[in-house]
Amino acid sequence: MPAYSIALSVLIEEFSLRTVYMPKPAEDILISRPDTNRPALALSGFFNLFEPDRIQLIGNAEHEFLSSMTEKLRRKRSFDFMAQRPVAVIFTNDLCVFPEIAEAAEIYAIPILCTSSTTSYFTAALIASLSISLAPRITRHGVLVEVYGEGILIVGESGIGKSETAIELVKRGHRLIADDAVDIRKVSAKSLVGRAPESIRHYAELRGIGVIDICRIFGMGAVKESEKIDLVVSLEQWDSQKFYDRIGLETEYFEIMGLRVPMVTIPVRPGRNLAIIIEIAAMNNRQKRMGYNTAEEFNNQMLRQAGVDPADYNSGR
Repeated sequence: MPAYSIALSVLIEEFSLRTVYMPKPAEDILISRPDTNRPALALSGFFNLFEPDRIQLIGNAEHEFLSSMTEKLRRKRSFDFMAQRPVAVIFTNDLCVFPEIAEAAEIYAIPILCTSSTTSYFTAALIASLSISLAPRITRHGVLVEVYGEGILIVGESGIGKSETAIELVKRGHRLIADDAVDIRKVSAKSLVGRAPESIRHYAELRGIGVIDICRIFGMGAVKESEKIDLVVSLEQWDSQKFYDRIGLETEYFEIMGLRVPMVTIPVRPGRNLAIIIEIAAMNNRQKRMGYNTAEEFNNQMLRQAGVDPADYNSGR
């Protein structure tokens, strides 16, 4: 997958960072790593495995370490550090910037920024933001809605009724994230987050009517910018020759960027209320994540009525 980047100017605006020194427009300085570094070892002169494309954070410990040095040693360490050309250096806790570091930054053209936030808080917030902005991503055809707090990705052939189902869910008080195309980002080893491409955000297409603005028709509460994908609902035309799971003991999965997301397949035919079915699927999926599986409980109850110990039966399956 391609590598992504974000302009330093975006981070400055998002976190209200104060600029001490900026060698060129912040829009032209690109950040491509979601992780950060606290350069204690680098400031002591150890540069093995130093990664200059990480944002460097100087907190209380690093600042105290530099303060303990003589002016001559601090100047040498500051210049050695800046000579590694880190992408940016941020001082936290409203710490003052040493003149030696400011001078070295100007010579090596390194941005210096400040924040009043504590180091731990700022590090967590910055990594979370960068993880989303720089996450690997793909675009899939489908509809993403939030139903009872669950992110539901609805997939299926064109014309199967995905958008109409999403509109019905919105009318029932749920929220639309994306219609037709969903940008999916892998923000961690376990999480996928979906959002709409900016050009079609908050819009939906209904055949016979055209494009509608969900936000204007249903209000701000009917839309959401992004949502974690918790469940995939696959819509398909009803096939009388196909066997559909009626109990739900076996969990299907849908693979996206190497991650397996629980999936349910819903056959579509006249008379079925897909919005209600998806609401039930969302609540059932939440129950499973909270440790309660209705299908397993029902199956165990049937086994006990038949005189079979569920533990013995399940261990032999």
